[in-house]
Amino acid sequence: MTVADCVARAGHHVLGTPSVVRLLEEAASAAVAPLLGPGQDSVGSTVDIVHLRPTVLGQLVTATAVVVEIDRRRITTTVEAFDDVERIAHGRHDRFVVDDASFGTRLDQKAARAGDAPGRVPR
Repeated sequence: MTVADCVARAGHHVLGTPSVVRLLEEAASAAVAPLLGPGQDSVGSTVDIVHLRPTVLGQLVTATAVVVEIDRRRITTTVEAFDDVERIAHGRHDRFVVDDASFGTRLDQKAARAGDAPGRVPR
């Protein structure tokens, strides 16, 4: 965790909720990865998170995810995050399985409509 992941509250840098969501989404992505076939990836779709407790800059944070349901292309996970003192967040996160090639084509088309917006990475 860095200062960029934090917000200032009560004289401390504390882990911000958007950063907690990012950590939980990364954990869910890693939990889903073994279920994907060649040429597939997953994208986040639904996030339902409760951020319970603050975490002060310098604490260790661990996020975990468990796959609890697979419904065609939708994979639901339960997620939790702990700092080195207590549980700081929990919830559910859905990810959808996408085909890399067709998803990339849709992104190319959208970028073209948006004037080839910055953010494109070489493939």
